[in-house]
Amino acid sequence: MIKTVVTFLCLILPIGIFGQSIDEPFSQKKMKKDLEIFKAIRIQANSGLFKYRTKKQTDSIYDWADQQTEKSSSYLDFYNIICQLTDYEGSLHNNTRLPKKYSTQLRAEDNGYFPYPIKWIDGKWLINYENDEIHLGSEIISINGIPISEIIENLYKYYTTDGQNITGKRIGITTHFSKYFRLHYGQQGNFKVIFKSVNSDIHETKILKSAGYKDYYKHFNSRYSKPYDQFYYAELKENQKYKYNQINSSTGVLTIYTFAMGNETSQEHKKYLAFLDSTFAEIKSNKIKNLIVDIRQCGGGTDPNDVVTYSYLTQRKFQESKQVWISFNKVPLLRYYDISAPKFLRPLGVGKFNRDFQNRFPIEKGGKYYISEDENEMKIREPDENTFTGNIYLLISPAVASAGSLFAAMVAGNENTTVIGEETMGGYYGHNGHTSFGYVLPKSKIITEFSIDNIEQDVPKKDNQFYDRGIIPDIEIFQTYQDFLVHKDTQMQYTFELIKNSTQ
Repeated sequence: MIKTVVTFLCLILPIGIFGQSIDEPFSQKKMKKDLEIFKAIRIQANSGLFKYRTKKQTDSIYDWADQQTEKSSSYLDFYNIICQLTDYEGSLHNNTRLPKKYSTQLRAEDNGYFPYPIKWIDGKWLINYENDEIHLGSEIISINGIPISEIIENLYKYYTTDGQNITGKRIGITTHFSKYFRLHYGQQGNFKVIFKSVNSDIHETKILKSAGYKDYYKHFNSRYSKPYDQFYYAELKENQKYKYNQINSSTGVLTIYTFAMGNETSQEHKKYLAFLDSTFAEIKSNKIKNLIVDIRQCGGGTDPNDVVTYSYLTQRKFQESKQVWISFNKVPLLRYYDISAPKFLRPLGVGKFNRDFQNRFPIEKGGKYYISEDENEMKIREPDENTFTGNIYLLISPAVASAGSLFAAMVAGNENTTVIGEETMGGYYGHNGHTSFGYVLPKSKIITEFSIDNIEQDVPKKDNQFYDRGIIPDIEIFQTYQDFLVHKDTQMQYTFELIKNSTQ
C-alpha cells in the first residue's frame, strides 16, 4: 500500500511542480483584489509614488489598469499590468518578481525564445552574437511582422529606471531581450526576422527556430560584445573593482566598476580607503592635471564608498543628501509584507522595526517623516587634503545607477568637470533608495519591491540636467559600429583626443 502511494505521488508531483504556467487562466476577481492591494501598498508605503508623476496621472494609469483587468484572462496578463504600473512610477529600485514556482517554470522552458542577444549601437538594434543564420552586426528591422521599435517600447516596462529615462532600459533589453519578448508576446514556434546586413540597404528575411530559456542565456554569456562590457555582468573579485593608471605626465585614469566594497566596518572598505589615499597622494605628487574618472560600468554599491570617493574630487563641503523622507512611521499593511514569519506573529516582532524607523525619521511635516540630522546621509563632509583640483573628465553610460549615479551627479556638479558619454539610468537631482521593502500580493503571489527613502541629492542646479531624467552628459558620445566590431572604446579614445587638443 505504501509503495502504491509513493508511486502515485511520484506520478503527480511533476504535474504539481512543472504545471504552474504563467500562461494559465487567472480570474478577473483575483486580479481586481490584487490590484486594489497593490495600489494601497504604493500609497501607504512608497514615498516615490508621486516623485515624477502627478496624482492625476497616477489615478489615470490605475484606471487604465482596472480596465485592462476586464480584458485579461491569464496570469501573465496580470503580471504585465503590474509591471507597467511599477515602471510608470520611475524608480530604478522598483522591481516586480514572479513567485518561485513560475520563475522555475520559465527557466525550464525548452522552446519559444528568440535565440540571439541584441545590442543598441548607433541608434539601431544589432545581432550581438556570431552565428551562421543572421550575421553579426546585422540590423533588425522586424520580428514576426512587428517593427523592432514597437517591440522595444513594449519591453521597456520590464526594466525600471529613474524618472522617464530610456537609455537605461537598453541595459535590461541587451541582457534579457529573449525573456522579455516571451513575457510580452508569449512563446513563439519560430521567428521571422527581417534584417539588413552590414553595409547593405537590402532587406533580407530569415526564419529562426526558437530556443529554450537556458539556450538564450548561454548565447548571451558568449555575446560578441563581452570583451567590452564584461565587467558590468561579472562577479568581481576584490582586486577587480577599481584601478588607477597614469597615462602620461599629465593624465591619469581612475576606473571604478562598482561601489560594492562594504561599509565602514568591513576590511574591504578599509582597503579601498587606503587605495584612495595612496592614489590621490600619488596624483598630487606627480602634478597630474587631467583625471579621467570612468564609472561607465558602475551599477551601484554601498555607502559610504561613493561619498568618500567624492571627497577626493571636490573643493566644497557637502552632504550625501540634502533631505530624505519616508511616507509612514509604522510599517503599513504588515500582513502582505514579504517575510517568512507567519502573519499572526508579525505584529509581535514589528515593534523594534517601527522604533528604528521612528528614531531614524523623527520629524513629521505634512504626512512626511524626515530623516534625523544625526544620520550619516546628512553628515557634513570635508574635501580630503589630497583632493584633486585639475580637470576632471567623467565618463558615464546607461549602466550607471544607484550609488554610482549619486556619485556621478555630485562629480557632474563640479565646475571643473566635463561629463562625457551617454545619459545614466540614475537621476541627477535625486532618487528613491537606501531601504528596500517587499510585499506579496495575496492572490497572485507576485512580489513587488521598492526603496522607501525619497532622497534629494546635494547637487547644484544645472540648466542641462532635468528632474525626471538620468544625468545628461556635456558631450554625448556613443560607441560607433566600427568600434563595436573591433571592441574599441570610442568614448575613452574621444576623451584622450579632447585632452590632447586642449593641451595643444
